[in-house]
Amino acid sequence: MGDKSDNKENDLIDEFIDHLWLEDGLSKNTLNSYRFDLCNFSNWLKKTNIIHIENVTRSDIQQYLSFKFPSSKARSISRLLSTLRRFYRFLYREKKIITDPTLQIQKPKIPKSLPKSLSEDEVESLLEAPDINIDIGLRDKAMIELLYACGLRVSELVNIQLTELSLNDGVIRVTGKGDKTRLVPMGEEAMDCIQKYLLSARERILKNKKSKYLFVTHRGQSMTRQTFWHSIKKYAIIANIKQSISPHILRHAFATHLINHGADLRVVQMLLGHSDISTTQIYTHVARERLKTIHKSHHPRG
Repeated sequence: MGDKSDNKENDLIDEFIDHLWLEDGLSKNTLNSYRFDLCNFSNWLKKTNIIHIENVTRSDIQQYLSFKFPSSKARSISRLLSTLRRFYRFLYREKKIITDPTLQIQKPKIPKSLPKSLSEDEVESLLEAPDINIDIGLRDKAMIELLYACGLRVSELVNIQLTELSLNDGVIRVTGKGDKTRLVPMGEEAMDCIQKYLLSARERILKNKKSKYLFVTHRGQSMTRQTFWHSIKKYAIIANIKQSISPHILRHAFATHLINHGADLRVVQMLLGHSDISTTQIYTHVARERLKTIHKSHHPRG
């Protein structure tokens, strides 16, 4: 009996995960997160209520959130509730349940944390840190230039292929989350640096090996995110940047500096590849905080 109910629950979760993959084209990691949350919830139900996942009430879900709350941050609870909401909304639409038990459950309030960024001077220092007289230094300089010029995610940067680069048009085709593609202008500095890298350093790094990727290692493969992360940390030390730094900070800097210079929020959203403008709006807060700091430092009554 227990095995049958377990199989039924697993089938429901599998069906939901397949639906997410087909409808939204979510990444494997995101789908695994949904599955992990639902399997944990299912296991908790078996241990506590001996109730099937499709028979839960609002009270059962509230109890589970209370159980999770002491050991989890508000952001994790909010994500968990989002998973449960999507799952039960799916079951309701498919007529597998009569009512949605997640209705009227409030999300925990999450304090808005402003993303860390770099000043324009700090970015300039970071861009000057690689030694462009050596092949690896020229490659790293081209990568940092492109990361900042286009506001890329590090996974997008390391996976760029030669065929996705158009120096004539000054754009790259970027494959982002959910395999969605977008065209992003590179800017003259990044284009110039990439051209120098392609004309000399790339071939010498490959040593007669072939690779479809723009940025390569001596093994003829694309650089891993972890390797590039370590490179950024090294150049931050050379550039005397005090704060902890990661490739993602340059994406934040790209967006913040654009808005500081008057870019339209919708344009920034498109360049970043955000599906929802509310994700992009955080950068208006960053720009506002920066303006407050400038005002406080320079205004006689600041």
